Amino acid sequence: MSDPIVLDPGAGSLEVFHKVLNEGAPVVLADGAQENVDRASDLVARAAAGKAPYYGVNTGFGKLAQTRISPEDTETLQRNLILSHSAGIGPILPEAETRLLIALKINSLGRGASGVRWPVLALMQDLLARGVTPLIPMQGSVGASGDLAPLAHLAAVLIGEGEAFYDGQRMPGGAALKKAGLTPVVLAAKEGLGLINGTQFSTAVALAAFYRAADLFNAGLITGALATDAAMGSAAPFRPEIHALRSQPGQIAAAMTLRALLEDSEIRESHREDDERVQDPYCIRCQPQVMGACLDLLTHISGTLEREANAVTDNPLVFPDTGEILSGGNFHAEPVAFAADQMALAIAEIGSIAQRRVAMLVDPALSYGLPPFLTPKPGVNSGFMIAEVTSAALQSENKQKAAPASIDSTPTSANQEDHVSMAAHGACRLLPMLDNLAGIIGIELLIAGQGVDLRGPLKTSPALQKVLAHLRARIPMLQEDRYMAPDLEAARAIVASGDLPGISGVEGFPKFGGVM
Repeated sequence: MSDPIVLDPGAGSLEVFHKVLNEGAPVVLADGAQENVDRASDLVARAAAGKAPYYGVNTGFGKLAQTRISPEDTETLQRNLILSHSAGIGPILPEAETRLLIALKINSLGRGASGVRWPVLALMQDLLARGVTPLIPMQGSVGASGDLAPLAHLAAVLIGEGEAFYDGQRMPGGAALKKAGLTPVVLAAKEGLGLINGTQFSTAVALAAFYRAADLFNAGLITGALATDAAMGSAAPFRPEIHALRSQPGQIAAAMTLRALLEDSEIRESHREDDERVQDPYCIRCQPQVMGACLDLLTHISGTLEREANAVTDNPLVFPDTGEILSGGNFHAEPVAFAADQMALAIAEIGSIAQRRVAMLVDPALSYGLPPFLTPKPGVNSGFMIAEVTSAALQSENKQKAAPASIDSTPTSANQEDHVSMAAHGACRLLPMLDNLAGIIGIELLIAGQGVDLRGPLKTSPALQKVLAHLRARIPMLQEDRYMAPDLEAARAIVASGDLPGISGVEGFPKFGGVM
């Protein structure tokens, strides 16, 4: 078994959460967390036995908050909450994202402000250690009052209900626990509410999308540089003094990366004296401005998601130092919704400028001497004609999906929960957008690589030669028309893998397990 990943509640890093997502290792809370958890759960137990009303402790939920619950009904109240709220539908959250969701829930509850007892947290740690993966439908959350339905499907397995995957098999949650040698918990006061009232589903999906977006941003810089050389584009627009006058950090970093990728290119040197003769189209010339803006946006998003992954986002919140239990609205996932919407814009724009470079390279009026559709024998061969159309189709789909989700609030729960974030919808729509973006960048890799090959015997830069060799080890140059779909899927897989060579990362941007 892999060494466990240690979470320090409230202080987890993007790098640590990346390991949780990708390594499948057990997750444990740092020493000292149990003391804080015990203090909060003791306070909740005292409140549940008292006469003062506390929301979700000795009252009903949502519109039923005015209904008092007697102490003898506490366990029934919490169990019924989980069963009734397990109302998700649609596709199942993948295993890696589900494990990240569980880790985020452990991290949040471990801060000792939720009132959930230690044995509940310990069972969630055991799920990760023993390979029990709750079945969590991805549709059903509106991103306020927490991700209620998805998180209820997690909590259902903890009480021996719901469904889970174990040893590759889908089965009832209770059976999965038994096979793994685990025992369900009986929920005490507020514990059901503490488990489902939070943003961990939206945050886990958005984080998983962010890591993929970071890799694809990097790939888009690499293929953009390759396309620049294929088009015999000028590197003058990437010079540092231009970008220093604007002072946008992402733009400066993107330009520096593009310069490094094109350094010592024979193709570049062959037309250096033509730099002042013509200005390249924006898709070549404005790469630092567009990709730099995307980089700034992704950097901002990384901070929002890291903070949210460490946050306590249920309700009410427990403050053992003062003895207070306070109702608030930390479950409202507006920060995650905005981050998802911003990420959708960045994903769409990375794909948009890449698709324009694809269109430029297949057009003999714009590609500076390359044959139509990059086939050595145009006419009898169509070359990359329809590959470009496919890239346009993918980009159009991404433009449609990039509309903001966060403005689409709708009242729920008999108008008690009258403004919601739609964070879950916003995060989940990123996953197909990223598949589309990988397809667009994969097509650019194929077409730009073909263009550079057609510039022979001149060679591209040493950095981009590594990229071309990586491509050609998997997909040969297109000499005559062949069945195209496998090439496109293979190219998509290359860029989606996150290990495209060329650069080690962009200065100032968080780096994780791959090239970023």
